[in-house]
Amino acid sequence: MHGYEMIQELDQRTGGIWRPSPGSVYPTLQLLEDEGLIVSEQTDGRKRFTLTDEGRDEATKAAERAPWSEFADPTAVSSAREFRDATGGIMNALREVGTAGDESQRTQALEVLKETKRKLYAILASEAGEG
Repeated sequence: MHGYEMIQELDQRTGGIWRPSPGSVYPTLQLLEDEGLIVSEQTDGRKRFTLTDEGRDEATKAAERAPWSEFADPTAVSSAREFRDATGGIMNALREVGTAGDESQRTQALEVLKETKRKLYAILASEAGEG
């Protein structure tokens, strides 16, 4: 596959939840090539990547814990999409406060951000997602 085809494939396998950027895919492909797990060939002005024998062995092992497997569950896809949409909404609101808000509003927003960060880390610190 070409790098762009891989990006499309990951997007499809995750139901549109994870679409890696070219800035993360191409350096990863270079690393895999450096490690001898893939080889590249120039075809029609584009690089096409193919697994080596060693790469096939690694891919078989990795398929047992494929990152997109969690998206086979429609509930997980819905939850991930909701999380992504909420994050985007927060970023849009923050951008508005930053550009249209006055100093007092930005100060209030900063306090909300600090408290939110603290609460998010507290969630991670709790055992197995308990309250």
